[in-house]
Amino acid sequence: MQTLPKASFELASIQKREETALLNLPNVVGVGIGTRQKGEADTGTPCITALVSSKFPKSLLASTDLIPKCVGEKKTPTDVVEVGHFFAGGEYSNPVQEKRVQDSPIADGDPSLLLPSESNYTLGDGPATATSASLTRRMRPAQGGFSCGHYLTGLGTIATCCYDLDPFPSMPQRYYILSTNSAIASLNDARAGDPILQPALGDGGMYPSDMIARLTRYVTIEFSTDCSQPVNYVDAAIAEGNLQDLNRKIYWGGHVKDLYTTPSVNDIVQKSGRTTGFTTGRVTTINTTLDMNYSNGRKARFEKQIIATGMSNEPGDSGSLVLNLDEHAVGLISGGSSTATIINNILFVQALLKVRVHEK
Repeated sequence: MQTLPKASFELASIQKREETALLNLPNVVGVGIGTRQKGEADTGTPCITALVSSKFPKSLLASTDLIPKCVGEKKTPTDVVEVGHFFAGGEYSNPVQEKRVQDSPIADGDPSLLLPSESNYTLGDGPATATSASLTRRMRPAQGGFSCGHYLTGLGTIATCCYDLDPFPSMPQRYYILSTNSAIASLNDARAGDPILQPALGDGGMYPSDMIARLTRYVTIEFSTDCSQPVNYVDAAIAEGNLQDLNRKIYWGGHVKDLYTTPSVNDIVQKSGRTTGFTTGRVTTINTTLDMNYSNGRKARFEKQIIATGMSNEPGDSGSLVLNLDEHAVGLISGGSSTATIINNILFVQALLKVRVHEK
């Protein structure tokens, strides 16, 4: 799948040869394609960017631990950018609800398990701790940008609503909300048919009154071990709901008009998320390989990620759909650090979940 602009092909080949050595250096948490920075100014010079948890004076590092100024036979320049550590953004621990409801497909012939209709409920206020930017209230029909989560655990954002990746012309047979595995599939622990709440449990959502959908499928996150380091591309999941309860609009983002699968460094992007609301940012690295931290000391390696800075991203924003300024989908937020946001390319999200978020 093509996710890089042609101008970056040669750099991507160099990155592939050099990134293992760079990732093995102290404090390096990611490697991608970027442009060299001089202070706060962008020189525009393409380079291999090493993302580090923190910068140290050279005097404190052994010569073998220093990131070289150039790599490869062609002496490709490098740059070092401090980003902190990367953490997944959709986990939420719930010690209260322990009883799991019946594992069954949507409706399953039992009226008590039907998804609530919009006509049965009215909009409610968010929790008392909500800020002026947070999108934590109950919203029917549900739309992108608002809080959602697994009924037992999970706190994230609805990216948008979508349907199966079937050829046109056809009438979709099922309709879904799109978010992350972390937010609505409990990091691989949830079961098909589990209720998904809007708003999330952590925002006051309750089962069954706030059930918006039932988990349908997710992309399994493969965690690293001492013996292996499998590669992931997305943190993504979908849950099926009723058409009348779902809206493909993204709050303050509009409707997805197309896909933008080959973003470039310095592109301006936007998102609406549960915690920080509507924000914009700038793409700083593409084709990024990084290690994501999860609860209980787990880690997972991700490749072909997009990194943006300047875009506020806090726990609960996981699942937000990132768009460019033309309302073309770029990807799904899966986590980040205090300064950087991790975006899964939308092309991988659609292909691995077998859904579409646009018509073109």
